[in-house]
Amino acid sequence: MKQALILVDIQNDYFPGGKFELANTSNTVKNIRKLLDYFRDNSYPIIHIQHISLSEDATFFIKDSVGVEIYKGVTPIDGEHLVQKNYPNSFFKTNLMEILEKEDIKNVVVCGMMSHMCIDSTVRGGFELGLKCTLVEDCCTTRDLVIGEKKVNWENVHNSFMASLSTFAKVITVDDFIKNA
Repeated sequence: MKQALILVDIQNDYFPGGKFELANTSNTVKNIRKLLDYFRDNSYPIIHIQHISLSEDATFFIKDSVGVEIYKGVTPIDGEHLVQKNYPNSFFKTNLMEILEKEDIKNVVVCGMMSHMCIDSTVRGGFELGLKCTLVEDCCTTRDLVIGEKKVNWENVHNSFMASLSTFAKVITVDDFIKNA
């Protein structure tokens, strides 16, 4: 089965010291690294997605900033694709689908940040384009959300989105993915 890894928005601004720090990034990036190493060791296609904010009011992922750069532990190497996007869905107004079609890839493995935003949009977008999606849940993270007076813990946000996305993707842990590959 030909498959590609899509790493979504694993960028400096989401890590400690960044402009929009997420929860659990240390554990998440360790798992991402495990998945990335598996794909590299097997010479499978790898596509890095980089979000660049276009809004004049943007506070993070600002073009040409350190925060917009791919995080040091998972930067692209020769032969890997880098797709820049400006919207939550990695397929919207990008060449991502063109890359997949050129390589005749119909199965994608998705991981990255944020579970409730760009991961959600990208998995749904891939599904709507006819791709078979696998979502590696412990290679994703997010942040606490607030609605009115209520705070929703990041773990509840993450778990709710993983459960919801199981309609559109096979949701699995990195260890189970590698074990069953």
